[in-house]
Amino acid sequence: MSVTVQQPPVVFDSAPELPSGAAPRYEGKEAAPRLSASVYALAACALVLHVAFNSGYGFFRDELYYAACGQRLAWGYVDHAPLAPFLAHLSRALLGDSLRALRLLPALSSSVKVLLGGWMAREMGGRKAAQFLAALLVLLAPIYLTFDNFFSMNAFEPVFWMASAAIVLRILNGGDRRLWLLFGVVAGLGLQNKHSMLFFGSGLAVGLLLSSARREFARIWIWLGAAIAFLIFLPNLLWEIHNGWPTIALLHAVVGTKYSTVSPLEYILQQSLLTDPLAAPIWLAGIWFLLRDPIGKKYSVLAWAYLTVLAEMLYLHGKIYYLAPAYIMLFAAGAVWIELRLLPRTSRWLVPAIATPLLIAAAVALPLAMPVLPVEAAVRYCRFWDVQAVHVENIPLGDLPQLFGDMHGWPEQATAVAGVYHALPPAERAQAAILAKNYGEASAIDYFGPKLGLPLAISGHNQYGFWGPRGYSGNVVVAIGFSEDDLRRFFGEVQATTTVSPLHAMPEESNLTIYLCRRPKAALAQLWPQLTWLN
Repeated sequence: MSVTVQQPPVVFDSAPELPSGAAPRYEGKEAAPRLSASVYALAACALVLHVAFNSGYGFFRDELYYAACGQRLAWGYVDHAPLAPFLAHLSRALLGDSLRALRLLPALSSSVKVLLGGWMAREMGGRKAAQFLAALLVLLAPIYLTFDNFFSMNAFEPVFWMASAAIVLRILNGGDRRLWLLFGVVAGLGLQNKHSMLFFGSGLAVGLLLSSARREFARIWIWLGAAIAFLIFLPNLLWEIHNGWPTIALLHAVVGTKYSTVSPLEYILQQSLLTDPLAAPIWLAGIWFLLRDPIGKKYSVLAWAYLTVLAEMLYLHGKIYYLAPAYIMLFAAGAVWIELRLLPRTSRWLVPAIATPLLIAAAVALPLAMPVLPVEAAVRYCRFWDVQAVHVENIPLGDLPQLFGDMHGWPEQATAVAGVYHALPPAERAQAAILAKNYGEASAIDYFGPKLGLPLAISGHNQYGFWGPRGYSGNVVVAIGFSEDDLRRFFGEVQATTTVSPLHAMPEESNLTIYLCRRPKAALAQLWPQLTWLN
């Protein structure tokens, strides 16, 4: 199959028609056709797109948190694995503290996702049309546009899931069984990025057991790969054990409270919003191809892996985007099915006919996924599409959806706190602690505070609570995010100083009074258990 550029549009020659049960044949020693140049071009487009728009609005709440954790490197954290803080630390050390610098690694991960989509289509027998379509679907999926535009472990999670799935594909196509060792490295690093790798690993194990590939369990290499993954994950596991399984305690605290729960049917239907409703028929066709098509059934392990993780998420009431990393492999499978089963029987214009509405839909979704519009225009645009109706956390929303609302207000908070802190007499300022209600406020102090002459913040929220009061007595405390009644439980003197109300910030981060607290009712170290909380 070839891509021919004419004036006007791009034309895809149709693939030769295959008998119903025939597998595609490849010439020479290649296990599959070459990776199409269009895949590399789309990967480059992904990088350019994110670099162009990833400096909009401001730092997202969790970006500041990862940066704060990166200042205190460890083998574990209460609410996430250690790789993302390490990458944030590395990024700041090499590239500096700018917003664009912190978001470069997620932008690069967008290109890797596109490459993986095209590569997996190639590995399943797809030629140029299938590879192009798979890569395009990954590039345009709203959830990946969102994930890859700011720094979080979610940007890297699909890379680890799909790299491991791609290795399985290569092994199923006759690759060296020692590739299971590479699989172990990828899976182990994936676990150090996000513990959800356990879910996908269990899905792949079920998929292998339910397919003819179960014979892999009779060979040593898959077990050696599992051992490598375990050894890479072991430091984080030991950290969890040593600290009393704080991540499990957090999960018990948030399920059914912080996170929104939906019915199983709603959960399944909302998956189409992540990938674009127009793309949903393609990944559904991918599941069909993997389970029922005579050619695709060789790779059924991927479909069973997806369905297993879906069942786990429904049972555990996971967030709707927890399945997002898996759609890259389903896009690839659906694109191959279209090329093998539809292109030989239809016009060579089918791929452009599919791509055009996908591009239009992506253009509509782009301002909802990335900060491409001026803020006031984004407010109107999000209101028009009623984006507030879909949310994953049970928290009040402002004039922007949570994704964008949590990109506002942090520098203003740090500046307001600095004004109160520097107004203290020198003797009090020398011993004053800055106490924040949540990790967003504390992380903002830690990120913007050094240039404002502020010490590191303390907070009882999640990992900050784990770090403790850092030796402060509590005799003088500048507090942000609390109500006066909350603070009077701990201090004999609570004085309101100023109020900060950043535009477009989330309601919980707006209209905040900054209090000056003195005469603690006990030493801060003694009060700390009452100040710590998980959410």
